[in-house]
Amino acid sequence: MDPVIVVGAGPVGLTLSLALAAQGVPSVLLDEGSGTEEPRPARTVVLREDTADLMGRLGCRELDRVGLRWTGWRSMRRKQSVREMPLSGGRPDEEGEPLPGLLPSPLHLPQHELSTALRAAVDKEPLVRLVPMSRIDTLEQDRDGITVHTREPGSTWWRGSYLVGCDGARSTVRKLLDIRFPGRTAVERHAVAALRAELPWPDEAVLHRQPPWRTGGEEVSARPLPNGVWRLDWLLPPRGELVTPEAVITRIRDTLAGWCGETPAYELLDTGVHTLHHRLARRWRKQRAFLAGDAAHLLGALGTQGLDEGIRDAENLAWKLAHAWHHGPAEQLLDSYQAERRAAVAARLRAADQSLPILRGGGGLRTLVPGAARGHDTLLADGHLGRGALGAPPSYSHSPLSPPHAEAHTVVGTPPGAPVADVTVAAPDGTTARLRERLGQGHPLVILVAPGTGVWDRRHWQTAGVMPRLTDAVAALPGTTELLVTESYPGASAHTVLLVRPDGHLVAAFGGVRPAELFTAAQAALGGAPRDGRERATEEDEESEGRESGGEKGSRARVHAEGTAGHR
Repeated sequence: MDPVIVVGAGPVGLTLSLALAAQGVPSVLLDEGSGTEEPRPARTVVLREDTADLMGRLGCRELDRVGLRWTGWRSMRRKQSVREMPLSGGRPDEEGEPLPGLLPSPLHLPQHELSTALRAAVDKEPLVRLVPMSRIDTLEQDRDGITVHTREPGSTWWRGSYLVGCDGARSTVRKLLDIRFPGRTAVERHAVAALRAELPWPDEAVLHRQPPWRTGGEEVSARPLPNGVWRLDWLLPPRGELVTPEAVITRIRDTLAGWCGETPAYELLDTGVHTLHHRLARRWRKQRAFLAGDAAHLLGALGTQGLDEGIRDAENLAWKLAHAWHHGPAEQLLDSYQAERRAAVAARLRAADQSLPILRGGGGLRTLVPGAARGHDTLLADGHLGRGALGAPPSYSHSPLSPPHAEAHTVVGTPPGAPVADVTVAAPDGTTARLRERLGQGHPLVILVAPGTGVWDRRHWQTAGVMPRLTDAVAALPGTTELLVTESYPGASAHTVLLVRPDGHLVAAFGGVRPAELFTAAQAALGGAPRDGRERATEEDEESEGRESGGEKGSRARVHAEGTAGHR
């Protein structure tokens, strides 16, 4: 079968190709550039706990060396401290578990360091072919595959089974597919500087609203990086203010003096202006072509992380493409990519758009309401720290892959569709690992909660209790499924059985071994469930969008006709 064509070799495209390779799927990665990226210390990314773990599974295990996990979050308003929140900072306890009672720390690092690590992993992966200086100008689809042409200097035709456009906000793939990209322009503007200095809060991220000095503006943040480097962001008025180098220097001096009492010695490394837009592509799939990352969505106001969401796009799509590549057409499974990811990003954008008037609306009565400042601080902290509607990992509770409710289902600490907790698990061969380390291999996981297995000889627990019956039930599931055991899981009682998707989202939990219900849930999670109201609703939405853009039926006929003509 032909490889998957990935257009765009930024972090999202690199992640997708590596995730496909981990599941045995070859890809051709078309890079518009030369393969090098200019170091920009002021251009940084924040990875949440789950996406940082994904980078480790894909071979980028040294990111903690070039990035920093914050040890705390500090909020200030005017001259007062509003909140001081300790974070885990990547610090485990004596048994390697995350410290209890602390929120997980985001990983903050320069984007070029992330790209460099991903490219190094790609260079070692034989299933990924990276082709520099390859900008596409033609895209044709037919029933059996997809063909693209790259223009000079590397003019050639490429044939693939599927194609994913990871080629950024000005996506050529999106334009060739004639997909609209509506939204809002310049939602927020920030002046940005990267500098080396000693600030009063080592390794803590700081958000200061309405700082008392003249050039502070409405908001300034400081986020630490390794080796004493900080990224500083000043919120700018939506329009009008021209940011000159002299103005940036004045802001730096005033801000450092405001925090330290006087301006300390500092080394300026990089500056820039960062403009944030909110946009969402109307469709994320057309036949065999998909969109991911900035080609599908733009967000970033109020601390939300667009790249983090793009990496989640890649993880969600990779296992579904791998299943279709290995086992043949799986239309409902592939359709679920748009149903899940577009809905999750749309919810994030709605939350940000609803919060912006509250947080950026200026003075008025809202500033006199008791507790308003603390409530605003909570909203902003959610976006920056990966919590709540602005930042929490997505839950696919209304996915077309969700199984129908059954009496055998039970409630655990993770709702169906949400990411599972990262507990310690044991395989039947006796090896132990963190649950997230077993993800991304293209098959579901079944986890039995069995207290005491950590101290019993595995020869005993493999043949005792419910284990033999569960082993037989797992062997009968469609496709390959890995069976694991854990001592405990949040909210679960003994003998609870969890079914987990390849990307770590909970399908269902069962009170005991229920072979028939487990089979039905596994079948649904792989796109084999009967068509239901959720899928029909998705189709109706797509038909509505097609009517809005001139008729989807005509669009499909046009794409098919172009593809047929291209192979004459």
